Amino acid sequence: MATNKKKNKNELIGANQTVVENRRARREYHLEETFTAGLALTGTEVKSLRKGQCSINEAYCLDEGNEIWLHNAHIAEYMQAGKHLQHDPKRDRKLLLHRREINKLIGSITRSGYTVVPLRVFFDKRGLAKIEIALAKGKKDFDKRETEKKRDWDRQKGRILRDKA
Repeated sequence: MATNKKKNKNELIGANQTVVENRRARREYHLEETFTAGLALTGTEVKSLRKGQCSINEAYCLDEGNEIWLHNAHIAEYMQAGKHLQHDPKRDRKLLLHRREINKLIGSITRSGYTVVPLRVFFDKRGLAKIEIALAKGKKDFDKRETEKKRDWDRQKGRILRDKA
């Protein structure tokens, strides 16, 4: 018999689990290609991520000196640590990518007018903090409405097919 496990508020996030997801990015942008990058973090940032205290809704990525940096991502302070060990919650964080991926992203940003948006932060199977980023182009308002119409129609179609069967 299956048991219902209630998620404890203080429970830590383990391997292969998503910490936070940026659902707004899928609504605001056409996502072209996704990349998985490592995050250069301090110890208290990792502990705070394990508790799920992160927000990437207003975060974005920029290139600075042939490197990609994550800006405006908020990782809350880890309250169990002392004052001298705390990190700045909104500091810029370096993304760890292969050189050819960095070159592809920088080329797309400069030539084609793409942006790099973070999609989700997660821990991989080895327990390392990773971020999924996407090469994206902004949607216009009519594109957003068209996407909503298509999604609503797909839902209605599923209901109709389910009721007939």
